[in-house]
Amino acid sequence: MSETITGFKGFDKDLKCRNYQYEVGKEFEEEGKIEACSKGFHFCENPFDVLGYYPPSTEKGSSRYCIVKGSGNIDRDGYDSKVACSKLHISAEIGLKGIIEAGVKFILDKVNWKDNKESNTGDRSAATNTGNQSAATNTGDRSAATNTGDRSAATNTGDQSAATNTGDRSAATNTGYYSAATNTGNQSAATNTGDYSAATNTGNQSAATNTGDRSAATNTGDRSAATNTGDRSAATNTGYYSAATNTGNQSAATNTGDYSAATNTGDQSAATNTGDRSAAEVTGKESIAIVTGKDSKAKGGIGCWIVLTERGEWDGNVYPIKEVKTVRVDGEIIKPDTYYKLINGEVIPCE
Repeated sequence: MSETITGFKGFDKDLKCRNYQYEVGKEFEEEGKIEACSKGFHFCENPFDVLGYYPPSTEKGSSRYCIVKGSGNIDRDGYDSKVACSKLHISAEIGLKGIIEAGVKFILDKVNWKDNKESNTGDRSAATNTGNQSAATNTGDRSAATNTGDRSAATNTGDQSAATNTGDRSAATNTGYYSAATNTGNQSAATNTGDYSAATNTGNQSAATNTGDRSAATNTGDRSAATNTGDRSAATNTGYYSAATNTGNQSAATNTGDYSAATNTGDQSAATNTGDRSAAEVTGKESIAIVTGKDSKAKGGIGCWIVLTERGEWDGNVYPIKEVKTVRVDGEIIKPDTYYKLINGEVIPCE
């Protein structure tokens, strides 16, 4: 019986990978010798590795993500968790939020909890690890868990707690109120589910996620994702190929890097991109999408406003602003769920 490997795969906005059309629920098969990076269907076992191949946003649109099962002939890359196979089943589409959640679980499952665990269950406690593959856990209030080694996990379930990782492939998780989870290493994840929380990543291919109200998730590294589902939240990315997403009301999603995406689905929200070839999207009532970079685009739901900027060619210092226009998505002239650019002073629909 052949080996079956569960993993994750990225696609473009049409669910294509390298111009090959996929479909959720179907299995695809390829004959011949399978070789990673050369021949076969490819996917990653580590969800965060997928972001390196399909960042959340590209100049052609937002990427899509699925859980897959690979079988048949198998070959592994060796550089990261990439796998090539002769048979690939597209199990389910999970989106960016699903990739982030799966990435957190993947990291936590890799930690050597048995041999390297420091645990506190009382209030005002601290658990610290400096070695690789370590775990520090607090369940009491006002606690701190810190890891400086690679492949580490720091977890707090109590209120007013802090979990910090400085190593690569680490995860810091808080479920209590007034908590902070911080990662400075690459391919890291910081997650808060409590209110008034902050999750911050400065490394590449990182994810910071908040589900509580009045939360902030911030990434400064490339290929990062900051996601908030609570109200009055802020998700900010300053790196390239990043995505900031809010689903709560009165929220703000901001990107300053190129090829980025800022998305809000809550009411009275704002999505802003200052990078080139970026996209801003809002769907909630009385919301606004703003793009100021060159060749950028914006879209909104009915009743929303979009602000578009047209820039000229590089003058040696900047792309000079030619014109700025603000339009309302009325459903007739400006359609909902349609991206627009400002070209030669005219608001033009685009992909």
